[in-house]
Amino acid sequence: MAPNVSDSDRAAGTVWQRAKGRPQDTINDQNNNDACQSGSSSNHCDQGASVPPTPFRARIRWPDLFAQLFVHGGFLIGLYYLVTFQAKFYTYLWTLGLVWATGIGITAGAHRLWSHKSYKARWPLRLLLMFLFTICGQDFMHAQVFANIRKLSPRQEQLLAAVDMSDLEADGIVMFQRRFYWAMYLVLFVLLPINAPLEYWGDTVQAAIFVAFSLRYLVVLNVAWLINSAHFVWGLDKNHKQSDSNMVFLVTKSYWPQYHYLLPFDYQSGEFGNYGSGCTTAFIRIFAAIGQATKLQTITTEAVKRGLTMAVDSGRPIVECLKQAGAEEMCNLKREHYLETERLH
Repeated sequence: MAPNVSDSDRAAGTVWQRAKGRPQDTINDQNNNDACQSGSSSNHCDQGASVPPTPFRARIRWPDLFAQLFVHGGFLIGLYYLVTFQAKFYTYLWTLGLVWATGIGITAGAHRLWSHKSYKARWPLRLLLMFLFTICGQDFMHAQVFANIRKLSPRQEQLLAAVDMSDLEADGIVMFQRRFYWAMYLVLFVLLPINAPLEYWGDTVQAAIFVAFSLRYLVVLNVAWLINSAHFVWGLDKNHKQSDSNMVFLVTKSYWPQYHYLLPFDYQSGEFGNYGSGCTTAFIRIFAAIGQATKLQTITTEAVKRGLTMAVDSGRPIVECLKQAGAEEMCNLKREHYLETERLH
């Protein structure tokens, strides 16, 4: 299990984001000033009354909608080929291998390394993760870390404008992928998955396109976005404790996302509710053992308890106290604590 975190409303509502946006009242004031400067509601402006901002209404991006309908149609055809065994066995293995590899690119790369800095990676590992992430076809890493939402509200635009991306912009591998993304996209995301079944084991064009490409892409896409989608659609149940199950949202609906966003720097925190286990955590540990991954960040239950106590006693922000307690705990852990067979608790 993950280190225990209090289920208090304050802890559950704390979200750790890379964005350092302005407070809501500042944004509202800016909207009011813009309304006054535009000449609207002049009487209210003269009297110093606040003008309510125009509510944001989400709009459908029709090109994106049609693109999603197209790829989901290809997914259904690929699923039909899968269940009727119309593709060759090696195509199934190839598709499964691509799903696993691109999943590592998302979880170990874009998520735990570049978004949350839960560990550091030397350039060979970063290069590998960059290629694996590119194969998944989910935009370049700079954009993936910045936002994975298509249409943003004005307030979201203002908050995202304040995100400090200087660390990614200083990473030559990230910027290389951004500069040459579309060429790499065509080769790694489109041509590579389709060409292998045709070139090496003589499968049909239909099987290569609909199984190795469409089916694989939709599986990775929906698995990657399941967490946030389930979070917002079904909500969370306060009566259930944290779970180690991959069905965390469909069955238990636990507060697992709250732990992750409260302590996002913990490299052991899995994307599907598991903690200290799973392919991604094992992948990071293996590369740490050969010296490619360094400074793996984690936190123990005792450190969490000290951080919560510190927040209550001092009145300081809970995230700040947890970070301090976690940093102090890391100093006491063995340098190669990730090689211990006994899990940290």
